[in-house]
Amino acid sequence: MKLALVGYGKMGRMLEGLAPEAGFEVSARIDAGDELSGVSGADVAIEFTQPEAAVGNLLRLAELGVPTVCGTTGWFSELDRVSQAVERGGSALVWSPNFSIGVNVFMRVAAEAARLLADEKQYGAWAWEIHHDAKKDAPSGTLLKLVEGMRAAGYARSIDVSSNRAGMHPGTHEIGFDSAADTITLRHAARSREGFARGALKAARWIHGKRGVFEFSEVLFGR
Repeated sequence: MKLALVGYGKMGRMLEGLAPEAGFEVSARIDAGDELSGVSGADVAIEFTQPEAAVGNLLRLAELGVPTVCGTTGWFSELDRVSQAVERGGSALVWSPNFSIGVNVFMRVAAEAARLLADEKQYGAWAWEIHHDAKKDAPSGTLLKLVEGMRAAGYARSIDVSSNRAGMHPGTHEIGFDSAADTITLRHAARSREGFARGALKAARWIHGKRGVFEFSEVLFGR
């Protein structure tokens, strides 16, 4: 299958290196300022850019009818608008705050812990993350999704949320529950961008031939 890379920074280059083993031939490399018309012959596109560019890219890709996997975060307030464009274009989109398979499993573990402790009022909760200093959105989309999952699981008490930005850190997320008797700490630490790239390529293979808007968790676990 032919793959278009929208965004050709560190993540784009990693995706290019891993694409052949996932069964893809990279047919287009679109960097900042390039026209998206070059992706029209691709079977699928993977978009990793910046929050301020993502919505415009996704609207254009939907117009071109190119199924897209979007790993950019910080734009999710526009998800309804993008989803409508995808539906109009008869195309497909997989989006997620995080394309790491491990993080998506971690989200389920955190939600289950929140469900089990929902009625145990002696436990307070926190949610924390750290990323490299070039990451613009804080808290991360992943941390917000973790907290959303805890809320959906029935944990209605306060959850203290905090973030740090420093150095070149690829990303650590932590969920904790604390009482006078003990502390429970759940943590996921990324070692590199490779996990995100492999997850995005998995989603790109899955979306081929489909229509509609999906979250990455649906690729992994079904609806």
